[in-house]
Amino acid sequence: MSLLRVASLQYYIRPVERFEQFADQVESLVTTAHDYNCKLMVFPEYFAAQMLTLNDVKRPIKDQIRHLAKLEPRIVELMTRLAKESGMYIVGGTLPAVDPPDEVTVYNECYLYSPTGEWDVQGKLHMTRFEKEEWIVSPHKKFKVFDTAIGKLAITICYDVEFPELARAAARQGAYLLIVPSCTDDRQGFLRVRYCAQARAIENQMYVIHSCTVGSLPMVPAVSLNYGQASILTPSDFAFSRDGILAEGTANQESMVIGELDMDRIVQTRSSGTVLPLTDSMSTAEVTSNLEVVAL
Repeated sequence: MSLLRVASLQYYIRPVERFEQFADQVESLVTTAHDYNCKLMVFPEYFAAQMLTLNDVKRPIKDQIRHLAKLEPRIVELMTRLAKESGMYIVGGTLPAVDPPDEVTVYNECYLYSPTGEWDVQGKLHMTRFEKEEWIVSPHKKFKVFDTAIGKLAITICYDVEFPELARAAARQGAYLLIVPSCTDDRQGFLRVRYCAQARAIENQMYVIHSCTVGSLPMVPAVSLNYGQASILTPSDFAFSRDGILAEGTANQESMVIGELDMDRIVQTRSSGTVLPLTDSMSTAEVTSNLEVVAL
């Protein structure tokens, strides 16, 4: 597949009163991406957090998150159906999830849904302070590369993209797509993710698709603010978009960013680019093993 059209969401977090309102919002977005002939669609981290408004928002946030995790089966069923009906791969954002029979330990999990109805999960590997200290969310320990009909891809969830070893490992396994679902409450947090996502595209000569939450739940302090700007990022070289940005949204507005990825071009650039950072990085381990501290 030479040309791959993808959609990245600036997903608007709005209060809902019923699960069906959430489902309607999700389904309408999938229908729109399908109408634009997209083959891959990306939802952001914690996009289902709008359903916190279905319950008592005055409870401690760690209890609210565990109650939200009970909706995981319904959300997975919804997204599986939409992937099959649309014929798209859908990165279904992230959900708070438990691993029965343990109903107490909560993880932050990103589902990748295939058009065949199959799915798998990439868990978040590094927790932010609010996840560890307030939400009491636990990290996963396994990083995956998904071998799909549209190519190999990896998922680094929000804070995970700030750890460059992950994307580098995926690139060395033949991944040309890095998916970054994020949920950030302020501009500083957003820019940490965005700048690192751009760096991963340059370092590994890969496309990076960044999806964000926008909007707010003012009645839920833990998600009262969102700052986001979805983007599709490229390496910085002559064959790609100026500034390494194929497409991006207008910050903090509900929207869908669509772009067309030339998969042949991204493969070629790893052997014929102006610089070859992925190949040249093979010597880095040797260099760092001989690190010398010099006192002056």
